[in-house]
Amino acid sequence: MAIMTSSPTYLPVLERVAEEIGHTPGRGRSADYIPALAARDARAFGMAVAELDGTVYGVGDWREPFSAQSITKVFTLALDLAREGDELWEHVGREPSGNPFNSLVQLEYENGIPRNPFINAGALVVTDRLQTRTGDAAGELLGFLRAESGNPGLDFDEEVAASETVNGDRNAALAHFMASYGNIDNPVPILLEQYFRQCSITASCADLALATTFLARHGLSADGTRLLASRQAKQVNAVMLTCGTYDAAGDFAYRVGLPGKSGVGGGIIAVVPGRCALCVWSPGLDERGNSVAGVAALDRFTTLTDLSVF
Repeated sequence: MAIMTSSPTYLPVLERVAEEIGHTPGRGRSADYIPALAARDARAFGMAVAELDGTVYGVGDWREPFSAQSITKVFTLALDLAREGDELWEHVGREPSGNPFNSLVQLEYENGIPRNPFINAGALVVTDRLQTRTGDAAGELLGFLRAESGNPGLDFDEEVAASETVNGDRNAALAHFMASYGNIDNPVPILLEQYFRQCSITASCADLALATTFLARHGLSADGTRLLASRQAKQVNAVMLTCGTYDAAGDFAYRVGLPGKSGVGGGIIAVVPGRCALCVWSPGLDERGNSVAGVAALDRFTTLTDLSVF
């Protein structure tokens, strides 16, 4: 039974979710290929909800900064889509991949066009195109997140970026392969530097919930200006729903029923169009790279509130 009122106060729901999650055994394992991520406690937990007017509620470690990682792909997609519109979709698809997020398998027989913007190959294409249009894709992203979250202290984590560079052979292979098909404009080393810095941004649940709220406002930024047309915001939300949690997107849609995007830092953002945006963080991941407690918490939230797109 839903426990929300027509004038929602989300804190009681969040407190109940946090209590239930606290009794759940098994939280997965922190990502181990980046030392800064491997050191995080897999049982840490935070969750925040941001309303359309910027009011934000949270529980647990909701003010604790963590590595946003692939969550940032949502924002670079929005920033590039705002600049070039539908031309972007000539270079990256909108279909679920069904393969791991760093897979090279589909690129060859699909002529260097990645399946969607949220697998690594697709995110590299989007970052490349934003780099071409701005000259500093990572800096453009950071400025946007600072403005939308209201937190000027957001920044890159140079240690994480350096770790990703050392372990970046697969991403380099993806970029070079797509460049061979003419689907990358910038020199691959420049693109990789921008991409790794983008993924290294640290932010809290509160920051990311607030930064995501433009998608709940159908494209309106925090200052009331329009970043995306309503149609474009719908597109981003749709791709999040179908592709935002790697090759577990179907299960996420089944359990949570919201557009969402995860990252291997343990965070997940989600959107309730016209109502609010959420971010949950717990570093323990399942075998597909999604936060175990994060998915469970969003599942409980939508079950308790009846807030879903279905």
